Amino acid sequence: MPPAEPLVLAVDQGSSATKAVLVDRRGRAVATGRAPVTERHPEPGHVEQSAVELLASVHRAVADCLSGYDASRVVAVGLSTQRESVVLWDSRNGEPAGPVLSWQDRRTVAEVERMAQQADVPELVRRRTGLPLDPMFSASKARWLLEHADPRAVRAGHLRLGTMDAWLLHNLTGANRTELGNASRTQLLELDSAGWDDDLLDLFGIPRGCLPEVAPSAGPLGTCRGLAPLPDGVPVTAVLGDSHAALFAHGVTGPGVVKVTYGTGSSVMGLVDPDVQVAAGLCRTIAWADPAPRFAVEGNIRATGATIRWLAGFLGLGPAEVIALAAASQSDGVQLVPGFTGLGAPWWDGSAVGLVSGLTLGATPAQLARAAVESIACQVEDVLAAVDALGTPVTTVLADGGASADDSLMQLQADLSGRVVRRSADGQLSANGAARMAGLGCGLWTEAELPGLTPAYDDFRPALDPGLRARRLAEWHDAVDRSRGTNRQLGGAR
Repeated sequence: MPPAEPLVLAVDQGSSATKAVLVDRRGRAVATGRAPVTERHPEPGHVEQSAVELLASVHRAVADCLSGYDASRVVAVGLSTQRESVVLWDSRNGEPAGPVLSWQDRRTVAEVERMAQQADVPELVRRRTGLPLDPMFSASKARWLLEHADPRAVRAGHLRLGTMDAWLLHNLTGANRTELGNASRTQLLELDSAGWDDDLLDLFGIPRGCLPEVAPSAGPLGTCRGLAPLPDGVPVTAVLGDSHAALFAHGVTGPGVVKVTYGTGSSVMGLVDPDVQVAAGLCRTIAWADPAPRFAVEGNIRATGATIRWLAGFLGLGPAEVIALAAASQSDGVQLVPGFTGLGAPWWDGSAVGLVSGLTLGATPAQLARAAVESIACQVEDVLAAVDALGTPVTTVLADGGASADDSLMQLQADLSGRVVRRSADGQLSANGAARMAGLGCGLWTEAELPGLTPAYDDFRPALDPGLRARRLAEWHDAVDRSRGTNRQLGGAR
């Protein structure tokens, strides 16, 4: 009999679930596994998770995925992880020394605002890291964790600090490493040198000794142990942030095409040349390193799918019912600006508030549902317009993530953007991006073979009159100005 075909195992550890995908030599997903994870909200603005639960979810998802398969066929593992979320643990016993502070967590808003008042600090952070000074990123959360840890353990140097990729690599392989793209989201990494920056460490009060070694995205990055039923010794050959993994899976190779991941929030990301000057409303980041860094521009939107979930709870409906209401209605002047925790790209205005406007005595839940869905498309278009201003217009939008399954949202995005939207048929894009890079890392396929692994797409083309499109966007921008309190242009310009 011919030898059994080799397989790659990808693990996608996200905010709401951990997924595992088994991929064959042709890039097809032959098995999947899933384990939900929970969030805690102990106080307003606080979003925590349990590092122990996240690790256990990886074990459950992998066991579920490999059930019925010969695990010895797995030749490599790839990891895709939620990004800015951060955890502190004790190097002596591996136990967490606090909660995981989610990328959504806003407990450090006051501290970041205080820092922003210091001369030159916001510009220093942006110039070194490519990121705005904002609580979404890891650094201020890392300081909070250290300030609330056992001071004796801090002084003795026993504590280790990292994003989810570092936590998983520590537990799955014993390595003290973090992947470069994930590290670039911490506000502690200097982009051009691709190393931890002493000035930033001093600014945020982070001891260098508690941080992991920065490693490239493609392995070897360690070998797995104790991840049953996987045999010990299988190498981890790729680690990527979840949005970065999706971009890699889409097969994007240069500027002009961006991907939009429609999740709890949304990431709008595309590759740029290293010398491109990125506008203030966008982030410059590292997409991956294999081994040289590939730079990307990104706009992070805080609330997209979260808006639908909030409205569903407010109306006493399920999220699918809200989407169905929206698809069968028009907003008729009702606007919903989801500034629940301020606004992200391209405004980066932490003082913005959630707002509903345009209500009349005849307003209906269906109009509000439509306004919620329109807020997703409008926020994405604001970021796309900011990317256009860098010099290479965005002609094609590659869509993925849970909400992209909604045909009406995809058509709405095409209409309000005036661009072609191509929706991936791959429902596990972040996991498959990690799998494809892991397959490269172990030699299962070559770079020349990657285009043959790119998923199929459904296309949505703009059908809205340009004049009506401009009017609807203008109404949205009026509502955004009210959400922000004035006509300030803090984060970027329309």
